Amino acid sequence: MSDVESGTKGNTGDFAFPKSSSNSNGGSSSTKTPRNKKKRLRPVNPNNDGGAKIIIALLAGAGGAFLLALLLLMSRLESQEFENGLLNSNVGGAQGVDDTLYEEQQEMGGVLPLIKGQRQQQQQQQPIVQQMKSQKQVATERISKLLEKIKMSKLINESKMDKFNKLFGANPLDPVMKDANKELGRMQGVLEGKQKNEMPIKKLDLQQKLTDAIEKGEEEKMKRKAARKKELGIVDDATTNDLNAENAPHLQPHFPPLPPHTMSVDLFGEKIITDTLSHNKPTMAGIIAILQRFLQNLHQFLKDHRDDKAPTVINDYFALVTKYLVPLEEAYRDKPLFPIREDGSIFMSLGAYRDHLLGETLRQAFKNAASPDKLFVGAVVQNCFGIDVTCRTGVEVKGTDKNGRPITKISDREPDVNGIEQFCDDPEYTKYCDNGQIRALYVNETESNGPTTARYFASKLWGGETYFLQADAHLRFAPEWDRLYTEEAKAAKSYPKAVLSAYPPGFNEEDPPYKGGTVGTRLCTCQFSTSDVEHHIIRINTGDTCGAHAEAPTQIAYIAAGFFFARAEFLTDVPFDPFLPWCFMGEEIALSLRAWTNGWDIYAPRKNLIAHQYRPGRMGLPKFWENTGRVFGRPGPGFNTQLQSISLKRVKYMVGYKDTTKESLESLDQSVVLTDFEHYGPGETRTMAEFLEHVNIDMEKEQCGNIKWCNKCLLD
Repeated sequence: MSDVESGTKGNTGDFAFPKSSSNSNGGSSSTKTPRNKKKRLRPVNPNNDGGAKIIIALLAGAGGAFLLALLLLMSRLESQEFENGLLNSNVGGAQGVDDTLYEEQQEMGGVLPLIKGQRQQQQQQQPIVQQMKSQKQVATERISKLLEKIKMSKLINESKMDKFNKLFGANPLDPVMKDANKELGRMQGVLEGKQKNEMPIKKLDLQQKLTDAIEKGEEEKMKRKAARKKELGIVDDATTNDLNAENAPHLQPHFPPLPPHTMSVDLFGEKIITDTLSHNKPTMAGIIAILQRFLQNLHQFLKDHRDDKAPTVINDYFALVTKYLVPLEEAYRDKPLFPIREDGSIFMSLGAYRDHLLGETLRQAFKNAASPDKLFVGAVVQNCFGIDVTCRTGVEVKGTDKNGRPITKISDREPDVNGIEQFCDDPEYTKYCDNGQIRALYVNETESNGPTTARYFASKLWGGETYFLQADAHLRFAPEWDRLYTEEAKAAKSYPKAVLSAYPPGFNEEDPPYKGGTVGTRLCTCQFSTSDVEHHIIRINTGDTCGAHAEAPTQIAYIAAGFFFARAEFLTDVPFDPFLPWCFMGEEIALSLRAWTNGWDIYAPRKNLIAHQYRPGRMGLPKFWENTGRVFGRPGPGFNTQLQSISLKRVKYMVGYKDTTKESLESLDQSVVLTDFEHYGPGETRTMAEFLEHVNIDMEKEQCGNIKWCNKCLLD
């Protein structure tokens, strides 16, 4: 089993003032009231500006390192907010109430002596005067509260600007933030009577300001990098891939990998989603927008379900996936999302959970590739960014007690490094980011729910490349690994429906550069886990080796989730399943069964070309199940284990566990785990029973037998 601990926020909103509604019933500013009639309060005119509604959206940008979304927008307070026009500019705001009372006094004689009839009229008008005074008091109180909100908003904005500037350096979007605060200050002046009440009539397009600021920041960064390249004597390869935009229109508009949490809809509008889902015009920017929309709703979902029990969380999570992700699945069912380019390009899918080696993994991959211009990466970056949360370590071993037992501790720590930024800011590799060869989806740690979900997201970042490679984010690569893996796949008898897979050898960070070439492992054994935490799921493992000098690759039984290589048609035949949240185990047996029953044969590469950092618990690195416990207010791995126990029944049903049938799921009210199962279950080229016989698994006895053809390298 791979040791990936992946899992997968985004902020967005409407960053422009809504258009004013039209109304033909706006009254004049000083209509007299007949003496013998009650004074009617003037109707509200929504076209006039009185007050403000404040919408605060977190903005954090950091010189190409950090961006969430715009900080502040203002629109008019709905007219019904202040009934009877107390703040309507037709009656001059609060001053207008004084004017009306003054007119009333004049009508009733003011301070002049009153004759009997006038005194009687004054008594009749007294309730109206009291009503107007009461309304003036309410208006004054509301103005006071609104001023408090405005002042507090300005303080919050300034505080966040200072916070992120301290964390990440100069913020290129500060001018946009300052514009927003300026608008707040102007509204404060209006309400305090220090400034003329002239609310904006035209739509203030802060979205355009955001886009302009990003572009300006990118231009300045490019100039700095160009100067640095010149200083270092680095010359760009003239053959660098320019995305062939005319042949791959779906890669335009280019969605930038930085800053983090840049929202695709903010840059390109909602049409980017509509075209992808409804008009058969998919784009990479549209795909990312759909995934970001899901993550936004997942963020609120987790807040709303913090105290719920595991079955409720699973039921409602499946409903969330059905609402926001299934439409994308349905729109491109049984066909590639994009046309497959026959140019030998490789797409590398990376799920990175708080991984400090992501940046170095990217450097190694491009540095050692024979054709780096044909390498494309889709990275799901699940980090603790330190926004509104305190980042935590994993369980660290701090020593031993007097009985020799380990003493463990979880501590506060700084926000995680962004491997994408490390790579893209390196002058030697900047061009690959500029060319669109790095695609990133950023996920706050709080929304991470395991490697299966992260791999699903990463698979959606594929952009039509010839080959698909799935790997972990802590790797090293042998020279010309891309060319050698491509040749190895083509050497397999079942090519193009051949999958290369293995458990790579390990490495330590202090090791010398990786050269590769050792004999590859063969995934030929399995066992039923005896751990209650793993719910007795089938785990795969290595078997015998055949030597590195065989004439051609030979078949093996299983696929490793941490590394496999195949043609991109694999994604159409075996689409990644979005309905496996909070799972760490089970993905490999499911992937192997689905691939083989869909007609794909699995091969072991004869030589190792990548190395993997295996991560024992003593390293103290964060695990996604620890995050799950914090998110649901139940520290520790226990609640994630409960969630996994339900999700895993989807896999157990697929493989044929005796205790996981439709009837048993119905009796437990857990039939939801079979949602859309027909699309993510066994294929139709071969049967599940044939697969179990092929790999010698006895589901009645729950035993894995010896696979002679695999261990003896007999099947080509």
